Amino acid sequence: MSETTLSQFMLFDSIPLLDALALAWFLLGATLYTALADQIAWGKRPMAVVLHDYRLRWMERMLERENRMADVQIVNAYIRSGSLFISTTLLVMAGIAAIFGQIEDLRVIIHDLSMSHPASRRLMELRVFVLVLVFVYAFFKFAWCLRQFNYTLVMIGAAPQAGQCDPALLKSFPARAALILSRAQANFNRGLRSYYFALALLPWFVHPMLLFITTVWVILVLYRRDFRSVTLQTLGDLADAETPLPDPEDGRV
Repeated sequence: MSETTLSQFMLFDSIPLLDALALAWFLLGATLYTALADQIAWGKRPMAVVLHDYRLRWMERMLERENRMADVQIVNAYIRSGSLFISTTLLVMAGIAAIFGQIEDLRVIIHDLSMSHPASRRLMELRVFVLVLVFVYAFFKFAWCLRQFNYTLVMIGAAPQAGQCDPALLKSFPARAALILSRAQANFNRGLRSYYFALALLPWFVHPMLLFITTVWVILVLYRRDFRSVTLQTLGDLADAETPLPDPEDGRV
């Protein structure tokens, strides 16, 4: 292989330094926030933890009811939401993939903007490819959450009738069912979070400096909604009015 051909595969020869730094900043921010929201901050009672307490109470109430159709309908509503996002994600990926055949037209349109930064065809292809990867990740998260919601339906169908639970089952079943539900919802949240970060990627097509700004902006928006929102405070206040329930073993999904 010639030296010229080899250089075409080198990252530093394909991506300008500013774009490489912007992409690294984006990946670092998305990875660290995911770790913060889903694992590191689990003991600080973010939205995911507060809602897990409600799911635990829900499963305890479910064991007290003879008719579980209301519980099934709630889980089916989760499934419909996940199915909608799976279909939407497939359509978005198809639309983005079609851009590969119009890269030159895309470059012309973007270069006509006054604040645009010149980009080679290879760099433009990389930007589109990264955007596709984000939605591929979202698709797998939505697909996995659907399977876990279906597992929850199986657990509801297998739940013993009211008054027929032995003490051990009465103690362990709600916690296990709530944990499956929380893990399903965590995967749904990761898929939905991918949409936020995909929006942060769009300004990268105009200028790499914008990716630094939009990455921080998206993280701040997500942080407020997961840790500082009025909705979280309301849910937390209502949960604190009752006896605290234990958190799940860990925040992993």
